[in-house]
Amino acid sequence: MKFDTPAGTNPIDQLKVVGRATDRIDGKYKTTGTAPYAYERHDVVPNQAYGYVLGTGIAKGRVRAMHVEEARQAPGVLAVVTTLDTPRLGRGMLNAAYLFGGPEVQHYHQAIAVVVAETFEQARAAAFLIRVDYAPEVGRFDLAAETPSAPPVGGDSGEGSGSSGKERVGDFDGAFAQAPVTLDETYTTADESHAMMEPHATIAAWEGDKLTLWTSNQMIAWAKGSIAKILGIPKQNVRVDSPYVGGGFGGKLFVRADAVLAALGAKAAQRPVKVALTRPLIPNNTTHRPATIQRIRIGATKDGTITAIAHESTSGNLPDGSPETAVDQTKLLYAGANRLTALRLAHLDLPEGNAMRAPGEAPGMMALEIAIDEMAEKLGLDPVEFRIRNDTQVDPNQPGRRFSHRDLVGCLRLGAERFGWAKRNPIPGQARDGQWLVGIGMAAGFRNNLLGKSGARVRLDAGGTVTVETDMTDIGTGSYTIIAQTAAEMMGVPLDTVVVRLGDSDFPASAGSGGQWGANNSTAGVYAACVQLREAVAQRLGINSADAVFADGQVRSGNRVVPLGEAARAGELTAEDAIEYGDLSKKQQQSTFAGHFVEVGVDVDTAEVRVRRMLAVCAAGRILNPKSARSQVIGGMTMGVGAALMEKLSVDRRRGFFVNHDLAGYEVPVHADIPHQEVIFLDEVDPMSSPMKAKGVGELGLCGVGAAVANAVYNATGVRVRDYPITVDKLLDRMPDAA
Repeated sequence: MKFDTPAGTNPIDQLKVVGRATDRIDGKYKTTGTAPYAYERHDVVPNQAYGYVLGTGIAKGRVRAMHVEEARQAPGVLAVVTTLDTPRLGRGMLNAAYLFGGPEVQHYHQAIAVVVAETFEQARAAAFLIRVDYAPEVGRFDLAAETPSAPPVGGDSGEGSGSSGKERVGDFDGAFAQAPVTLDETYTTADESHAMMEPHATIAAWEGDKLTLWTSNQMIAWAKGSIAKILGIPKQNVRVDSPYVGGGFGGKLFVRADAVLAALGAKAAQRPVKVALTRPLIPNNTTHRPATIQRIRIGATKDGTITAIAHESTSGNLPDGSPETAVDQTKLLYAGANRLTALRLAHLDLPEGNAMRAPGEAPGMMALEIAIDEMAEKLGLDPVEFRIRNDTQVDPNQPGRRFSHRDLVGCLRLGAERFGWAKRNPIPGQARDGQWLVGIGMAAGFRNNLLGKSGARVRLDAGGTVTVETDMTDIGTGSYTIIAQTAAEMMGVPLDTVVVRLGDSDFPASAGSGGQWGANNSTAGVYAACVQLREAVAQRLGINSADAVFADGQVRSGNRVVPLGEAARAGELTAEDAIEYGDLSKKQQQSTFAGHFVEVGVDVDTAEVRVRRMLAVCAAGRILNPKSARSQVIGGMTMGVGAALMEKLSVDRRRGFFVNHDLAGYEVPVHADIPHQEVIFLDEVDPMSSPMKAKGVGELGLCGVGAAVANAVYNATGVRVRDYPITVDKLLDRMPDAA
């Protein structure tokens, strides 16, 4: 189905099932421990052996020799595959690091061996018997030290955020120099880990020259193509199956070492092999969100009209990696005739930097939305009013291109009303509750809406059961449920008569889960397939599809009423289609917006920061399932608190690795850290987006939250911290008197 004109009225608009707060249909399996995650697929293939991955102990250099004799002779060992046994393998889609093969070491904990044994304990013990001779080289591990010589480099997150090395609109330098009120500040964000609950894990089995991977991956079609490319085998010889994913946040968009080494280990042992990366390997061996150093300059008239805005960001990566695209939202969020954005990329010999939830916008808005607050203070304006004053309904870089639907102002006004913003004391350090200094802060949220081809297959049997098959994944986002809701709405059947099968590369390729694009695109693909199935039902029943009404498990045409299953009595009906987009997104800018509001308490003696309450007001098109959408947003809000207050991968600048590479040393927020979160969705649709008239929302819940926390901390204490995370040591000696 080609989507190249705005959506008109269609069956989804009935909202009998879609748009209703619906319990996740996979929830019972997850809460009872019966959802089959990758490492637990004990039943898919017999005689599984265990693989254990050994990571390198240096960050840069070469592996000179590997002494594996003791490991090969250890109890239970079936095979040992080393990097020196294997020529360097190719890279999969969008990866900067090579995952295995050859002597060159690109980063710490790069996989250099997999040991396969009868038990996990035997594999682990044998791996520790391997002795490695290295030829280490001097590496570059300090972003600040490399920033002065970092060249301008364009980049694309692959998720709708990107920029060339330097982009100018108008005359920024002249306008900034002439502006009556200016701001010029530098902000830094830290390296961050995805820290998902389920580690990267894969079971691999060969049947002749055909490989099956039961794995934990967000993008099945990408994984299938990548593993074929990496291993040098035909794509049609690979099957990938991932029906349940225990979190990914972008860290499982791409094939990683667990999948490659499970496949190599299975080939060597001539047995199915399961591999899970240990927790320390995940930050160093897989990917992370790169640290940034961002400079923001804003010039404005005395009445608060922005006349000049510049955002420049430097991040680091491996030689073939891309920059963190932290400046992209600044091209679209606020008006201003004279603009400058720039990206620089430093070559670092740290683990690969790549997509993490809202790549680009998440760290970019942590800086931008502090800067906007600082500028509002300089102008003597309320931060909400300053943002509203500089709202725009057109792309500031291309004024002839309008937003398809933009209600940032509605988010900010409603958020301010609901949160009690008018009661906030704008003078920092004045509000107190016992030992706590209390502050309220806010920030705008922004994330682009992304469109991509997505397919599905829909079946109807004689009992009236509708089965949906698509390789779409459910990474904890509720894909099973919204896909079932879409099919139920389109075919006019109760939700409990829809069966959804996901995550298998034998099914039609979907958009996959990532970049906030999964829900809208995957359901649009199901919509397209259901349109085909409705036509097939009408033909089988001998009625005009244009007149047919699908409702209550029946098909109605004039005075004729037929049970839906009757159409499949002579044999199952199957329809397959995909949504394919035209150029609507080029004609009008499609984005999502939010207003984030946060109240914090800061202990007057210890400078401990506690979040007291949070609110997000989101404008993101039609909300397909308010219950699961709310869960996505509060998850993003929680992640934003982590980035603001605690999350940081600490770099050992001598040895080139992340020191706190486990969940004991890398802190993330827990339920007790945030007592109250509220989410409000504006009632809106966007016909330019898809037949669903929806957009993404899962990453919008994160974008801007870190700055809202930082602005609240400033309002509480009068201490402005521009270096994330805002830890106690950055506040304590600058706190106001406790008297």
